[in-house]
Amino acid sequence: MSATTRSRTPDRLCAEAVDLARAAAEEAAAPGVVGEHAGMVSEGDRVVTHFFECKEMGYRGWRWAVTVARASRAKVVTLDETVLLPGPDALLAPEWVPWSERLRPGDMGPGDLLPTDAEDLRLEPGYSGEDEPAPNALISEEMAELAEAEDAEVVAGTPATLPLVPSRGSIASVAEELGMRRARVLSRYGLHVAADRWEESYGAKTAMAQAAPATCVSCGFLNPVGGSLGQAFGVCANEFSPADGRVVSLSYGCGGHSEAAVMPAPPRPAPPVIDETRVDPFPLRPSADSGSVPVGPDESSAELGHS
Repeated sequence: MSATTRSRTPDRLCAEAVDLARAAAEEAAAPGVVGEHAGMVSEGDRVVTHFFECKEMGYRGWRWAVTVARASRAKVVTLDETVLLPGPDALLAPEWVPWSERLRPGDMGPGDLLPTDAEDLRLEPGYSGEDEPAPNALISEEMAELAEAEDAEVVAGTPATLPLVPSRGSIASVAEELGMRRARVLSRYGLHVAADRWEESYGAKTAMAQAAPATCVSCGFLNPVGGSLGQAFGVCANEFSPADGRVVSLSYGCGGHSEAAVMPAPPRPAPPVIDETRVDPFPLRPSADSGSVPVGPDESSAELGHS
């Protein structure tokens, strides 16, 4: 029996109560899963915890911990608690990570729904229902002017809580008429993280771009995008490019650049020495005036044949 102590010597009677501790562990556990005594530790004055090996399948390295205690001046040891605890080499489950941190690009499948946090830093209100629009909103000044000019009613609450069909004269109805019905749009932070992600996948530092003959900014297959991202990104439309259909940086490039290598025109064949494409007509019967047959029919020769 191995014994370990903290800052004080274990109580003698509590330390000797191994049989009491084992009986308590066997009562709490399934039959045959309580192993050998694996030591004890002093928890305080007249309080000792005994450890027993656990033979339960799937609990490798765990120990049954039974705490016993003795009252002051008492000679009877009583049971305090029994619990199954992991040991220093116990097999433990990995630390739990929220699904929002475990999710990776490409994990979503058909029918999956990805909720967005109401305070997501990547998004900001597309229009504001407050008296003072958000200062970082692109349409804040325009919406404020329209609300004042139209004497519109300002609806309280976030855009997500607005009714599906906005009432006439509200901020939501004005946004509906202007084509700004989206409750939230990309924030500056959302634009930056998206740009960093695209730059890492299809940017100037990739191996493909380093070996490319030219960049995408001069490629005819680059489809420009609108907004502020159009100053640095576009969409590749070359079906043979590894970035086809992807958002690529203007500094990206590949071997499919439209002007990198122009296919030469096929050579024109030289004119033939003998014109074999011309057809000379030949009659099947000789002409009557060619001299090989008489002009008029000869009756005697017609019977005996021509000689």
